[in-house]
Amino acid sequence: MKTIVLLFILGLSFVSYAQNEQQNKDTKKMEYNKLTEFERYVILEKGTERPFTGKYTDYKENGTYVCKQCGAALYKSTDKFDSHCGWPSFDDEIDGAVKRTVDADGRRTEITCANCGGHLGHVFMGEGFTDKNTRHCVNSVSLDFIPAEKDTKKGKQ
Repeated sequence: MKTIVLLFILGLSFVSYAQNEQQNKDTKKMEYNKLTEFERYVILEKGTERPFTGKYTDYKENGTYVCKQCGAALYKSTDKFDSHCGWPSFDDEIDGAVKRTVDADGRRTEITCANCGGHLGHVFMGEGFTDKNTRHCVNSVSLDFIPAEKDTKKGKQ
């Protein structure tokens, strides 16, 4: 009888733990920025925007590119370069900000936000565009931009 009671209590504890974990996940999701239908298509369903249509393709301002979904810092504007491929290109990411995963076809490497898992685009190596020999090809719709002067003001607050 004691064993049955103990198992019952352990079962209740596990159910309570599982509900708390699900609630924490749901709360975390609610903290994400609201996305448009197209942003959801690209960021959550791993879609792609058409080349040369994105807001940040030819953008030249100084600052930080952040994840559209969660706001995590991903790229510095100093790492952006003109690859003329139709999407914003970066030859480096902020340490730990971007996760790389080989696509199902095994030919390309997908990049996602390390914080929320949102789809960014793909990374290519060995093309020779920059000394770092790396090109992060990122959908503009996956990004937001924080100008350098706002970065500085945030740091002083």
